[in-house]
Amino acid sequence: MSNTPMAASPLTRAVLEIDEYVSGLGWDQPARLFALVDTARLRAQEPSLAAQLGLEDESETAGLTPIEQDEVPSGKPLDEFLGTIAWPDAVVGCALSVERLMLPPSAEAQVPQGLSEAKLAKWVADHPERQEVRMTVAVLRDGGRESALRLREKDSPTEVLTGPDLVPGLAEALAATFAD
Repeated sequence: MSNTPMAASPLTRAVLEIDEYVSGLGWDQPARLFALVDTARLRAQEPSLAAQLGLEDESETAGLTPIEQDEVPSGKPLDEFLGTIAWPDAVVGCALSVERLMLPPSAEAQVPQGLSEAKLAKWVADHPERQEVRMTVAVLRDGGRESALRLREKDSPTEVLTGPDLVPGLAEALAATFAD
């Protein structure tokens, strides 16, 4: 992808590629799940699929190719859905892109106690300081992690924040999909 830094690790490049792809679809999108496969292995073992994905260029040998999976069910809590996933050995990692509302740390003291999940979600949605954020989180079987965060109000490839520990709970849930 055009805005992906070449000096970044393969996992960072994959996360930014997914972020750019999902960004091109606009906001208010459902969660999207991706398998991450070793590009060189994909080229060698599945040349026709690699060709369909535009991966004929063999100059990049240390890359990861994201492959979007079937739609994430909207009626099931995300953690329950992730608990049903098992990946084949060819999948070296996975990634999830999801939109959420977020409050600044200064708003934590204002959160009313004892609200149901639905009432808390409504309270956050109505809060004047809420921010819409798209989180793309990826994990590898070997424990590697990377995340990209994009705020709706700063929707630009140059405003995407990356780092391995930005969304630790979601990274843990994705890592659990590789547990035996």
